[in-house]
Amino acid sequence: MKYAAMPADTMDTGSGRRLWRTIKRTLLLLVLAAILLFALYTWSAYHYAYAEGERAGYIQKFSKKGWICKTWEGELAMANLPGAMPEVFHFTVRNEEVAKRITASMGERVSIHYHQHRGLPTTCFGDTTYFVDETRRVETPPSATAPMSGVPSPAAAPAPTPTN
Repeated sequence: MKYAAMPADTMDTGSGRRLWRTIKRTLLLLVLAAILLFALYTWSAYHYAYAEGERAGYIQKFSKKGWICKTWEGELAMANLPGAMPEVFHFTVRNEEVAKRITASMGERVSIHYHQHRGLPTTCFGDTTYFVDETRRVETPPSATAPMSGVPSPAAAPAPTPTN
């Protein structure tokens, strides 16, 4: 059985164009929905804190880092006892005023207030999940510089007696 060729004016070319247009619109809507969901997730991760708190210690390192997105990154050395190995707390500062106050208090005991934001999709916000928003100087307690009780200081130790 042979098929007869249909005249060109009777072929339905509009349905193919409609199908292609529908596919393009659907793909565009899917891409826009994915971008919107990503933006909503990023906004919520940045604006809702997982945790917040305060830490005290000595700022031992503070610098502005980043190839494109520059943020202030720092380290806070927290020592419980004089002479003990300090625990290091890594943090990020995005506010220039807070960064100036931290730079001015380098080497002094400070207390920093932070918010922890987990799940940020990029390091453009900062290298850590801890974002410092406030800092203040803390007076060193007198007990931290005084010798421990019950242990004589070298000046108070009795002189050795000569033996003959």
